[in-house]
Amino acid sequence: MFEVQSSLSLVLSLLLFGIKIAALVDCVSRDNAKFLQVGTMPRRNWLIILGVTVAYHAIDWNPLAILNLIGITAALVYLALLRGSP
Repeated sequence: MFEVQSSLSLVLSLLLFGIKIAALVDCVSRDNAKFLQVGTMPRRNWLIILGVTVAYHAIDWNPLAILNLIGITAALVYLALLRGSP
């Protein structure tokens, strides 16, 4: 029973970590003009937010920790705003 729960927790944690890394890599590779065009926070703010969330997730691998949930929310908002815009 605990093996299944542990395995699911690990898979979920790796998936969420991958999404956060993808958002951070996208933010690093995107130029500042796109942020101004979309009308969102500046690139520097997104880099700080996403960097802190990736660093925290690297320390605490519990996918249901409150700061990890806030971090994945921030990463998904970033991806929706900037990757989802034309």
